[in-house]
Amino acid sequence: MTADLPSVQDCLLCTAEQITPWYHEDDVCWIADCYQCATPMVVWKRHGTDPSDDDREHMLGELARVAEERFGDSHGGFWYDADMRTIPDHFHCHGRPKGAFFGPGGGPKPLPGR
Repeated sequence: MTADLPSVQDCLLCTAEQITPWYHEDDVCWIADCYQCATPMVVWKRHGTDPSDDDREHMLGELARVAEERFGDSHGGFWYDADMRTIPDHFHCHGRPKGAFFGPGGGPKPLPGR
């Protein structure tokens, strides 16, 4: 279990720059397209990897709503991908199109200015 830490200035998910379309934000999380794969991604607003069961349930419910709107009819649904590959110390989860990894027009891209 990883302890929840205060926001880390160098964490890309803590800084939450709005460089892609945003779909949701509340006190627990935000959802935007992932810059690297163009799929909706829910991000916990606390820096850490172990949200409470209530926070996790809330975040996955909001992600499901957004992912179903994006991929429901055109891609046959979505799947949760909570493998935190690039930023392993901050909880986030992607809603990927069924049978795929990248969203429409997605693929690896460098982050601006990095």
